[in-house]
Amino acid sequence: MTTYPARIPASVFTQPRRRKPSLKAYIPVALKPRSCGNVDDVYVPRTPTFMSIAYLREAISTIDLRMATLVKERAELETKLETAVRLQSPILRLPSELLSNIFTIGVLETEEDPVMVPTLMLVCRYWAEVALNTPVLWAKISVSAHDSVEKAQRRLNRSKSCPLDVTVNFGPRLEYISNQAIGEHIVDAMELFRPSLWRIKSFSLTVPNRPQAYTALLRCQEDAPILENLTINVHHSMQDDRYSNPPLPLFNGCTPKLRSCSLTSFNFGWDLKLMTGLRVLKLGGYFNSFAPSPSTLLDILRQCPDLEELTLRNMSDLDADSCQGGMIHNDAQVTSKIHLPRLKTASFYYSGIGHTREILSHIAFPNLEHLELSYLENINPLLQDLYEQGLTRLPLKNLRIESCMFNEMKLVNLLRKLPSLVSLQLADIEDITYITLKALSSHQPWACPRLESVTLNGCTSFDWDSLRAFVESRLPADPHAYKRYHTSAASIVSSASAAAADYARMQSRTTGHTGLLAAPQRLRMVDVTRCNQISREMLQWLRMYVETVKCEAAKGIWGEPISL
Repeated sequence: MTTYPARIPASVFTQPRRRKPSLKAYIPVALKPRSCGNVDDVYVPRTPTFMSIAYLREAISTIDLRMATLVKERAELETKLETAVRLQSPILRLPSELLSNIFTIGVLETEEDPVMVPTLMLVCRYWAEVALNTPVLWAKISVSAHDSVEKAQRRLNRSKSCPLDVTVNFGPRLEYISNQAIGEHIVDAMELFRPSLWRIKSFSLTVPNRPQAYTALLRCQEDAPILENLTINVHHSMQDDRYSNPPLPLFNGCTPKLRSCSLTSFNFGWDLKLMTGLRVLKLGGYFNSFAPSPSTLLDILRQCPDLEELTLRNMSDLDADSCQGGMIHNDAQVTSKIHLPRLKTASFYYSGIGHTREILSHIAFPNLEHLELSYLENINPLLQDLYEQGLTRLPLKNLRIESCMFNEMKLVNLLRKLPSLVSLQLADIEDITYITLKALSSHQPWACPRLESVTLNGCTSFDWDSLRAFVESRLPADPHAYKRYHTSAASIVSSASAAAADYARMQSRTTGHTGLLAAPQRLRMVDVTRCNQISREMLQWLRMYVETVKCEAAKGIWGEPISL
């Protein structure tokens, strides 16, 4: 009898594992049972794959979209957070009034920068609104070849009612613009500013010729109650003589606050009403019959007792007959000198020896600090007037003399009366010899003990020994009190330091005159430009004892510079 193993039911191999029925689109199909009577032999197909590839890709895309949305929301939140943190900054919480004052100080009280205000407006809208609502920032208005009338109109509107600084500048270097076009621009600019003359604080007009100046100033007939600075500059002063008659009184003769007046080649009839109470007076470019007489200048100075600066440039000198007549007229009219206690700066540049002598001989200037005498021929009378002023009080600090003739002893006598002189500038003076340098080197008593800067530009009459003695006499007694180069221990004690040491010992033994024998200041600058007698070795010696030495470089055969 054959024995067979027990039969294993087919359901063991065909029945699938139980899974969660999660497929939504899956609908099981009912199968009819086989004819076999055993239930385990019924075939049941496997459930399809849980997730398809398309579904997985769709799920990943959905997650990516959610992540992008979250990233965008995070960026927006970060921006809002940055804005909230920035709003907590003190500079953004300043009141508009305080921010406006900061803008005003930063723009007006520093070096003028035309792009400063537009830069401030680009920071943010709040700053732009503050800048637009600050009229002082738009008070400086300019019309020129580079600044249009439309731009001036915008600034004029934004300035509202604050005082204005107006500049109309059409200089002579405008070859690419015709005179007719320049005249039209000037007329348009003056028509623009004409209704605002009442609030102009500073007015500057620069034109090529007199017709354009008169055309512009004919539109300045209204009152200027706050005008303080007036500048009129006509470049071509030797032309257009038919415009000798002045226009109507400028600004209707009403300039009560005018303090600074600078006129170049403009004939205004020398109206004394315009020049009353001035503190700065600058006149230049008057030739032939347009030059003012000395009596006219003295009348102007008499009306300006608080004058602080006086400048006369490029004027025709008086004829011999007219000069004598003017002097007699002045002597009969002027009984005493005109006192100018606040005059600190005076400049006479090619103003005529007659004008200059008449002015200096009839005014008293006890506080004059800066004086320039240039291209005045023989200035011996001027040096004598300065010497007489120095007998009482003359605190002169800067003296410049250029292309003039004089007696050297008169200059030496004047220098001995200038104990406060700091800078002495002599240019193209052939009368300067060893006498002047020797007088500055002498200590009986010291002449100009505070002298620190000496300019000998183009002075070729002095010798090297006098210049060296002058520099050595101003060195301190202690050789270690100043920087210098030493090659050996023996070179530490030089002739300069030995002379200074002898002077110090003599000063210690002297009693009762310590104020007169006080040690002078050491020279800080020496200018020997165009002094052909100074060699390269001499310059090297000067650079050992003087902080700054200026000298024009020597030139070769073909004009090439050769370093010294």
